[in-house]
Amino acid sequence: MAEKTGKQWRTPGPAPDDPLLWPFAAARLAMDACFWWLERGPPGLDDSCLAWNTPNRVALELATMRLRDCTRTKSGRPALVCAPYALHRALIADFAPGHSVVQSLQNGGIDRIYLTDWRSATPHMRYLSIDSYLGDLNVAIDEIGAPVDLVGLCQGGWLSLLYAARYPAKVRRLVLVGAPVDLSIESSLSELVRNTPATVYDQLVSRGGGNVSGEEMLRVWSKAPSRDDIATALQTDLSDDEGAALLARFERWNSETLNLPGAYYLEIVNGIFRENRIASGQFTALGRAIDLKDVKVPLFLLAGLDDDVVPAAQALATAGLVGTPPAFITAASVPSNHLGLFMGARTHAHAWPRIAEWLRGNLSGMLARSA
Repeated sequence: MAEKTGKQWRTPGPAPDDPLLWPFAAARLAMDACFWWLERGPPGLDDSCLAWNTPNRVALELATMRLRDCTRTKSGRPALVCAPYALHRALIADFAPGHSVVQSLQNGGIDRIYLTDWRSATPHMRYLSIDSYLGDLNVAIDEIGAPVDLVGLCQGGWLSLLYAARYPAKVRRLVLVGAPVDLSIESSLSELVRNTPATVYDQLVSRGGGNVSGEEMLRVWSKAPSRDDIATALQTDLSDDEGAALLARFERWNSETLNLPGAYYLEIVNGIFRENRIASGQFTALGRAIDLKDVKVPLFLLAGLDDDVVPAAQALATAGLVGTPPAFITAASVPSNHLGLFMGARTHAHAWPRIAEWLRGNLSGMLARSA
């Protein structure tokens, strides 16, 4: 019998309620729903008809991303928002007024902001790996000018953490929001990935011609998010005209999928989610073994109390893995589900101003507050 009818998932078994992790969970649906007979959909869009909330320009064109420059002035420390690369576009970080990470950081006094706008995978990108994305992230940071304040969202979080461990001198401060790192801490997502046979993921990539088709992942989704689901994510009332516009914008954003390179996808599924290599110290990035104790910069962790994709215990456990002294670690939990951490109005009214203040603060102030 179908379960969790108020959520997006309707097939039996635990599953995340958030579209950011659909590509991983879709492998379970592949088994339960026998979706292999479906025709392959068209490639995901690399550009959107949806306008960005914050004015920006493309500062750099790379194989994996467009580096978007949202800066208002050339003064101050640069902050790079590392968006998640998991089915949907980076507009998740700049969705709408009052629902934008970029805007909230700007309102908090961070004037130099950049954003990773990840590209949809084309056939020639199918062999790109995590190293490919770390390498381009390094090029982007060199272009911006190190050291940067790195703000990692969800899967952009573990990528940012890997980068900070691989290039510790290039990161000044690190913010991780709803970031899955230690997958030994149970969640519906980690359990689902471990319990699905590895061959299912291999077949998924093979079916996509070497990539994971975002369009197909969306098609096998059994139920589109309801108005209530979207209102919960955006943490706002959708009953008025402004709400109707937000609803339409969300539905359009949700429909614009990205394809993922097969090599990158399988490396995440197997190395990170199944084998927990980042947390256990067994991950190699750009030719060097990663030791999270090399991360010694000030760290801010934000978790959602209602997040069943990356539970708060999992998101906050990263504090015990890094080399940052406890006095320079700030951890906060807010009443939010996973998407609400990035798009929710309440989160942007309360948590993100605190992050901006933390980024602007001095180290002595941090020590004083922790005393």
